[in-house]
Amino acid sequence: MITFLSLGSSSFSTSSTESTPATCPQAMAELAPAELFSPPTYKNRPAAARAWMAVVGWLGFAFQILIQVLRGTPSWNQLLSFVGIRHLPFLSSAAADGVAFKPLPAELPTDAPPPSAEAAVGRLKVVLDLDETLVCAYETSSLPNIVRTQAIEAGLKCFELECISIDKEVEGRQKVNHVTVFERPDLHEFLQKTSEFADLVLFTAGLEGYARPLVDRIDVENRFCLRLYRPATVSTEYREHVKDLSCISEDLSRIVIVDNNPFSFLLQPSNGIPCIPFSAGQPYDEQLLRVLLPLLKLLSFQKDVRPVLYERFRMPEWFQKHGIPPSDAVL
Repeated sequence: MITFLSLGSSSFSTSSTESTPATCPQAMAELAPAELFSPPTYKNRPAAARAWMAVVGWLGFAFQILIQVLRGTPSWNQLLSFVGIRHLPFLSSAAADGVAFKPLPAELPTDAPPPSAEAAVGRLKVVLDLDETLVCAYETSSLPNIVRTQAIEAGLKCFELECISIDKEVEGRQKVNHVTVFERPDLHEFLQKTSEFADLVLFTAGLEGYARPLVDRIDVENRFCLRLYRPATVSTEYREHVKDLSCISEDLSRIVIVDNNPFSFLLQPSNGIPCIPFSAGQPYDEQLLRVLLPLLKLLSFQKDVRPVLYERFRMPEWFQKHGIPPSDAVL
């Protein structure tokens, strides 16, 4: 069974082994009192005097830390040096110098990739399906009012659209269909953030007369560098309207396709990301920002996206279970 992207699944995990340092009191206990503060006549003084001097020593230690805090937050190296602990092996050089640890981009993508990362591997190409991936659309006359009302009240954005049909009126005029379109939650923010590190391509099996005016509405900023419609799809012995990524890029190592229908990318199964279909009954869907965006950001740092996607989804095996040979070149 195919593993779709969902909030309940984790695509990647980062593991680390942490060493737990001894606490300052424990470290202090291991040091002889004479090593901390002991004038030549320390052992000859009364017990009360020695206790008083220990208190004064601890107060001095606390005062030094306070001074460091007032001057600026001290590093672990500075604090531990006060009790005689230096150059601990479990602290990296960055941690010892007070520099925050930055995980590798491949393990935990950040909002701002290193300046050299994009130059090293080039911009990622992200191919996006339209219907049930970015939006869902219904013929207005067949959409129950209660579905529309509940979706809007729950916060879904929608708009009405007139699109040209392939059918014609009795008089021979082109038929116009009235469609109600619901946008997937966070659609515009997703497109904006993804376009910062990737080239976006719209690839739909829908007809241009329907899809073009729809995309004009959701892409007013022209973030899609290319739009492809049904004529750009190909037919195979297994499925029709298949999206062949080789018509977009000869280099398949830096291109991914997001589609709710896995059969759309059966020609390049290791480049595909199957997503959960979107409908008007999912007003609280969080797939775009919570699931897809982090994965795409992670892939933007990879020289070849296919090994990562293969490990995550095992799409060639999924196609084989559905009677399609596990090949990236099925025609």
